[in-house]
This record gives sequence, C-alpha cells and structure tokens, in this order.
Amino acid sequence: MSKRTVSAITLALLMLVSAPLYGGSPGTPPRSSNQAAATYVVPTAEEVADMLFMREEEKLARDVYITLFDAWGLAPFANIAVSEQSHMNAMLLLLLKYRLPDPAAGNPIGEFTNPDLQTLYDTLIARGLSSAVEGLKVGALIEEVDMRDILAAIARSTKTDITAVYENLICGSRNHLRAFVNAIEALTGVPYTAQLLDQAAVNAIVAAPMERCGQR
Repeated sequence: MSKRTVSAITLALLMLVSAPLYGGSPGTPPRSSNQAAATYVVPTAEEVADMLFMREEEKLARDVYITLFDAWGLAPFANIAVSEQSHMNAMLLLLLKYRLPDPAAGNPIGEFTNPDLQTLYDTLIARGLSSAVEGLKVGALIEEVDMRDILAAIARSTKTDITAVYENLICGSRNHLRAFVNAIEALTGVPYTAQLLDQAAVNAIVAAPMERCGQR
C-alpha cells in the first residue's frame, strides 16, 4: 500500500505528540497553581513497574495498529492508533509526575525496551500481516491483554491519580475491543471467539454501547 495511505493517521499522531503535555521543565513533574505546594509522594515498587510497563504496552498497541493500517488500510487500525497515542501521553504524564524514566523515549515504531514486549510485538505483527482478518483478531487480542493487565495494575495501585488513568485506559480498551469485534464479524459473518478473557465477559463488553471515557 502507498505511503500516502498513512498520511492522515501520521498527521493525527504528530499533532498529539507535538502538543505540550505540561507547563514545566523537562524531567520534572507537571504542576499547576493548585499543585505547586503539593508534596511529592513516592510510588510503590509495584506502581513503578506497572507504570513503566503500561507506557510501553500502550506503545505496542499503537505501533501494531499503525503497521497493520499500512498493510490493510482498515479504518479501525487508524482510529484506534490515534487513541493509543493519547493513552501513551497519559502514561507519560504519570511518569513525569512520579519522576520516572520513560522506557519508550527514542524508540521508533516496533522497538521496545522491555524484551517481553519486543517478542510479543514481533509475534503479533507476523500474525497480523498474514491476512486482514488475522490483523483485526490481533487488534482484539491486544485489547483483551490490555484489559487483563490494566485490571491487575488497578488492583496494585494505592494512588487515586494512577488508578484514574488506568480506569480511563481500560474504558478505551473496551471501546477498541467493540470496534475490532464489529469489524471481524462484518468480514467473517461469524461471532467473535474470545482469545484470552472469559467469553461471557467479552460478550457483555461487546453488547454494551460505546463509552465516553474520561468523562464524569
């Protein structure tokens, strides 16, 4: 497929990553007039590990969808890649706030600091490039994996701000799963089979309407 097919998604992603994330100096946590006097709270070791992992796991989703959109030109890949970039940005804000290094810094599409995520990315891309339907199934699998991992991270979180970001991410994953399942069923004409989560749980998610994530 021509490189021109990815121009819209590339532009959208560039707009997201070029927008200022906060008004402070690089390497310092974001602050506002109401937060200037806030006391820094040290995250637990589990929270640190989860935030670092989640930043790259969201990158994995974005990178897979960009690559598969280039291969198949299907709208769900383009639309959801943009959403995954916003999830990456949300995780970066947490890393800055808690003064943690960014494991995704400087890594181009398809490259990861975490070796397990690197292996997973390579495996998913190989599968997703075999056919358009397999590509969509890869997308659905990623969202199932994300939901499992985010739920585990929420259970380990002791801080409301971290939990709030994770809850927004998992809301997005539910919407993404709905989009991928709808596309799969439209192409195949058969019901989607869950790949990781319980089938009943996946069916309930898919049957529910799209959500407005991050809004109260």
